[in-house]
Amino acid sequence: MNEIGKPRHRKERASGNADRPQPPEVSASADGDTAAGGLPPAHRQTRRPGREPWMEFKEVSTFPAITESTDRLVHALQGRLTGGLSPASIVLAYLDWAVHLGNSIGKVNEMTQNAMAKSYRFALYAARASTKPETEPFIEPLPQDTRFASPAWKDFPYNIYAQSFLLVEQWWHYATSDVRGVSRHHQQVVSFAARQALDVLAPSNFAWSNPDVVKATLQQGGNNLLRGAEKFFDDLGSQLTGQPPSVGDEFEIGVDLACTPGKVVYRNQIIELIQYTPSTALVQAEPVLIVPAWIMKYYILDLSPHNSLVRYLLSRGFTVFMISWRNPGPAERNFGMVDYMRDGVMDSIAAVSAICQDHKLHAVGYCLGGTLLSIAAATMARDGDHRLQSVTLLAAQTDFEEAGEIMLFIDESQVTFLEDMMWDQGYLDTRQMSGAFQMLRSNDLIWSRLIREYFLGEPEHPNDLMAWNADTTRMPYHMHSGYLCHLFLDNDLAKGRFQVDGRPIALTDIRAPICAVGTAKDHVAPWKSVFKIGLLTDTEVTFVLTAGGHNAGIVSEPGHPHRSFQMSTHQDLDRYIDPESWARVTPRQEGSWWPAWADWLEMRSSGRTTPPPMGLPGSHYVALYDAPGEYVLMR
Repeated sequence: MNEIGKPRHRKERASGNADRPQPPEVSASADGDTAAGGLPPAHRQTRRPGREPWMEFKEVSTFPAITESTDRLVHALQGRLTGGLSPASIVLAYLDWAVHLGNSIGKVNEMTQNAMAKSYRFALYAARASTKPETEPFIEPLPQDTRFASPAWKDFPYNIYAQSFLLVEQWWHYATSDVRGVSRHHQQVVSFAARQALDVLAPSNFAWSNPDVVKATLQQGGNNLLRGAEKFFDDLGSQLTGQPPSVGDEFEIGVDLACTPGKVVYRNQIIELIQYTPSTALVQAEPVLIVPAWIMKYYILDLSPHNSLVRYLLSRGFTVFMISWRNPGPAERNFGMVDYMRDGVMDSIAAVSAICQDHKLHAVGYCLGGTLLSIAAATMARDGDHRLQSVTLLAAQTDFEEAGEIMLFIDESQVTFLEDMMWDQGYLDTRQMSGAFQMLRSNDLIWSRLIREYFLGEPEHPNDLMAWNADTTRMPYHMHSGYLCHLFLDNDLAKGRFQVDGRPIALTDIRAPICAVGTAKDHVAPWKSVFKIGLLTDTEVTFVLTAGGHNAGIVSEPGHPHRSFQMSTHQDLDRYIDPESWARVTPRQEGSWWPAWADWLEMRSSGRTTPPPMGLPGSHYVALYDAPGEYVLMR
């Protein structure tokens, strides 16, 4: 069985349902991946250029061999100390910046002049601000930087602390930006690393230099620090024992979360397919199949009853099916993207079509699930399969050239390092992924939380989204390696090089109408990257830009405060409009985008009929047990 998204330097793979193999021995092969049914010779077979078959040299030795497997083991051990970051990647970026900066006399001179001029202005400010708190600051923090938003930071000496830090931060941004000759990726890495190092030293992160902490300590006689210390040791114990962080006992899966009634009507080694109980007497003839991301549990789209997208669709008269992914472990190390597409998406489409009497269906994909759905849709279009009535992509990318700040952690060196870590343990742990995402928003997700919980001693008020976020999953080695290589590094899907069954697929083959939803503050799938689906397809594309981030922007139920969206439809023959111009001319609508999207689905449906049975008696698709099923409970 040929596989899509196959890591290019792997000689062979076991099937997805095989028993867990030992970490594979790596050996050179003249025929590379092609011998294993992988990508053809026209595709780049290895990420290590210059290695030709005639260069291979093997010598029989009686001594224990130190092979590439040794390197992998060493890298895996290093990764546990570095949090999955490749030391080589960081060093290469630093050297690129340092060498070019050292050879840029003009840039260094400008940096020196800048430092002298700003230091003089800071001295004048400090002299005035020490006696006049109303003195206007000479450096304003960035709009998203709320560390110094408290009025107490205007008082002496805290105003001096804040301004001096912002001055240093501004200078380092200047020093790490616009150095001629440095590659864009290395410049971004160095600038990011400098910002992270400075964030650690921010005056807001220390009890004695944070006015809010000082005030709380004086008012509470230090009890805030005692509560914070108790919280710190609780969290430390959880980390040492490998227990997930506590988010309270009030959220239970199947009772408080993922509690929409339904039945699991199909199960295989990768998924459980949930069919939800209809809530209206008549339903749209075309059902909705949701393909969630497998990086976290599916119930981000079925949280509490008041903000469940599934319940909302049911209330609008749709028959809804949901894929619940298995949480993989070492035994599932060889599950690849082909397994996720065929045993996940395609098996689910077959089940939904059978249960709903061969009606076409509305397919919905969220995040990575949306990317996988786009691959499946392009494959179906290539092969003449017309079972999709529409395709909706929620915060899902199909072009990874501008994939946002997450690309800071993805280059050849970093991907090789991650592969070696996954090779050793068989999967990528969510803690390794979440660490990277938290670093992208360290002020909001790390430092502000530590100050609030450990210094201010404020109790945590968990919500359903926090409970979902703590319910982590893993990603199998084979699938994640192929995903990083072929999508993030090589951008094969957008370039028309991505292969399924030995033949390339193209998004331009999709003829079903597409609705793509981007979120304004998305650091995982930037909305301008999601917007590119209009360039990659030759069909009707409706684009929705909603307020919020990658998760909160999608979980945007009617009645949610401070929500708005923009929405317009682009026909195939319409002239192209760039994302900035689109955002400027498209009217903004207040409220949730869910009703507008449900209207979009209804307009592309054929009318209402009686609800289909829960499963199909006498077939492979029978009601096995109640939703939410068993896979969602796997830790």
